[in-house]
Amino acid sequence: MTQAADGLDLLVVGGGINGAGIARDAAGRGLRVALVEQGDFGGATSSASTKLIHGGLRYLEHYEFRLVAEALAEREVLLRLAPHIAWPLRFVMPQVAGLRPAWMIRTGLWLYDHLGGRISLPKSRTVRLAPDGYGAGLDPRITRGFAYSDAWVDDARLVILNLRSAQAHGALLMPRTRFVSAERRDGRWQATIEDARTGARGTLRARVLVNAAGPWVKPVLDATGGGDVPARVQLVKGSHVVVPRAYPGEHAFILQNHDKRIVFMIPYERRFTLIGTTDVAVQGLAEARAISVEETRYLLDAVNRYLARPLVEHDVVWSYTGVRPLYDDGSNDPSEITRDYTLVVDDRDGVAQLAVFGGKITTYRRLAEAALDKLQPWLGSARGAWTHEEPLPGAVKDVAIARDLLRARRPAMPQPLLEALFRRHGALADEILGDARTLADLGRDFGGGLCEREVQWFVEHEWAGSADDVLWRRTKAGLHMSVAQRADFARWFDRHRHRAATIG
Repeated sequence: MTQAADGLDLLVVGGGINGAGIARDAAGRGLRVALVEQGDFGGATSSASTKLIHGGLRYLEHYEFRLVAEALAEREVLLRLAPHIAWPLRFVMPQVAGLRPAWMIRTGLWLYDHLGGRISLPKSRTVRLAPDGYGAGLDPRITRGFAYSDAWVDDARLVILNLRSAQAHGALLMPRTRFVSAERRDGRWQATIEDARTGARGTLRARVLVNAAGPWVKPVLDATGGGDVPARVQLVKGSHVVVPRAYPGEHAFILQNHDKRIVFMIPYERRFTLIGTTDVAVQGLAEARAISVEETRYLLDAVNRYLARPLVEHDVVWSYTGVRPLYDDGSNDPSEITRDYTLVVDDRDGVAQLAVFGGKITTYRRLAEAALDKLQPWLGSARGAWTHEEPLPGAVKDVAIARDLLRARRPAMPQPLLEALFRRHGALADEILGDARTLADLGRDFGGGLCEREVQWFVEHEWAGSADDVLWRRTKAGLHMSVAQRADFARWFDRHRHRAATIG
C-alpha cells in the first residue's frame, strides 16, 4: 500500500452515511480528506435501514422536538437534492381500540405537520379505510385511520452518491481498507491502515481524525489510545423481513403494536413489502449477524393483527439485519434510546479526534455540517456550509420528464430495465447506456434487471468489489433473481474480479 504524504487535513474512519457525508462536506470546503472503510461502502448499518427519510413521528412521544424538527427540514432538502433515489410516500396509521387514542394521534400529527417549517408534502388527515382504498388488504373490521406524509430513500445508493460527490471534490476514498491504529505524533495523527485483501500496510498522516465507524466506534477509540471520551455507545439490533406484496396500493402503513412500538409495512421493489423493524439491545456485533426466529415471529405477529390474510414464515423471501450505534442515554428500553446524534471531541496536545455517536440517515447531512463546525478550531476552512445547495450526482429537476426522455431516446430497450436504471442513477443512466439502443448492446443479461454494462459501471465508478456489493447494495437485483441466477452472477463476477482490483 502506498505511503501517503503528510498533507491530509482530515482522516475519516468509516464509510457509512455519516462518514460519507462528513467526507463530502469537508472536501467541498477545500480540505484535504481521506476516508477508509474496512468493507464495502455502506456495507453495514447504512444499507440495513428501513429506507425512510422521516421526522420520526414516534420520537414526539419522547419529547425529541429538536430532532423531529431538524429531520423534517432535512426531508425537504434531500427530496430536492436527490429526487431520483428519494421520493414522497404517504403513510397510513390504522386506528385500533385500546392503543393510542385518536386525540393523541391527531395532536402528534398536527405537530408533525408544523415542526419542520415550510413543508411541500400533503398534510395529515383522518381517512376512511375502505376496501377499495387505504383499507385494501386490511382486516375489514378496521375502518378508520390517519394519513400523513414522509419519504422513502435508497439508503445504500445515498451513501454511494455522497462518496462520488466527495471524490469529485478531491477526497481520497479507500474501500476494503482497515484502520489498524493511530497515534498523535508531532502535532498530527499518524494512522496505520491495512488492505483487507492483501494485508499490505501503509500510513496516513492527518491533522484531525473523525471516528465515524458506527458500531465499531468503540474499537476505533481504543485503537487511538482511548482518551477522555465520556460518551458511550449502545448497540441496538434492527431486523427487517421482505415478503411478496401484502396489500395493493403505493402507500405505507405505520402499525401500532401492543408493546407500544410501531412497525412499518412499506411497498418495496415493485413486487414486495418491507416489514420492520425490531429493537434488540446487543452486547456485541457477533449477536447481530442475522435475524433471529423470535424477531421474524415478532414482525409477522405485529402485521398479522392488521392484515386480512395473515403472513407465515414461509412468505419471507429475504431478511436483513443492522446494528444501530446509538448514544447511550441510560435508557433501559432500546426503543426509547435517543436517535439523535452526539459529537464528542477528544483534544490532546492540540490534536483532535471527533467521535460520532448515534444519528439517523435523515439527518446525516446536518450531522456532517455540525461535525465540521465543531472542528473549526483545528481545521479552519475557506468555505462555509454548502451541501444544502449542490444536488447529488444524477439528480434531475423534474423526475417524470427526465424518465420519459430516457424512454423516448431508447424505444427498443425494455421499459422495466430503463425504469430500474433511472431509479438507481437518475440522469447518469444515459451515461451508463452510452450508445446502446437494444438489450443486446448491454452485454450479458444476468436476470433481475441487471446487465453487464451496468455492472461494469459499478466496478469502475462505484467501488463494487464483490457480487453482494452489486446484488444487495448498488442494486436490489438479487431480490428479483432466482438462487441459480445469483450463483451464476457470483461465479461470473469472481472471474472478472481483476476489474475491481484496479478501483479505489
